[in-house]
Amino acid sequence: MRLSLILVLSLVYMTVACQTKTSSKTENQIYPIQKTEAEWKKLLSKEQFYILRQQGTEYAFTGEYWDNKKKGTYYSAATGQPLFSSEHKFKSGTGWPSFYQPIEENAVKEIVDKSHGMVRTEVVDSGSGSHLGHVFNDGPAPTGLRYCMNSASLIFVADGAELPPLVKEWQANHEE
Repeated sequence: MRLSLILVLSLVYMTVACQTKTSSKTENQIYPIQKTEAEWKKLLSKEQFYILRQQGTEYAFTGEYWDNKKKGTYYSAATGQPLFSSEHKFKSGTGWPSFYQPIEENAVKEIVDKSHGMVRTEVVDSGSGSHLGHVFNDGPAPTGLRYCMNSASLIFVADGAELPPLVKEWQANHEE
C-alpha cells in the first residue's frame, strides 16, 4: 500500500512538472515572431523542429558546432537573430557548444523548466521563444555560466563569410 502511494505521488509530480514547463512558456510569454506549426515545419529541418519547437536535445558530441573553433557569430536557426559570439565560447567537455554569455543580454530569454523531474533553466531565443538549450551555474569566469546549446538550434557564420538569407532577413527587419 505504501509503495503504491509513493508511485501515485511520483506520477502526479512528474505530470505537474511537465505541464508547468509547457504552460509557463506558451501562456505567459508572447514573442514577436509567431508562426503556425505548419510554417515552422516548412522552415526547419525535422531535427531543428524537434529541438527548437518541441524542446528536444541532440545527442552529445554529435552536433555540428560542439567543437567549432572558428571565429564568428551564432544565430538562431529559427529566426536568424544573433545569439552568441565565438569570443564567448569555451570548451566545456559536455559535447554541446557552450558559451559563458549571450552576444547581448536581450538576445535570449530564460525560462524555468520543471520537466523530467528536475528544475533547470531553459534558454530560448527572444524573437520566437524557440528552444536553444539550458544554462547552468558551472561555467568559467567572468560570468560563471554555461549556456549549453544544441548545434541544430544555431546557424554559425564565420567572420567575413556571407550571411545566409534568414540572417539577412532578421537584419533587414531590425535595422535601427
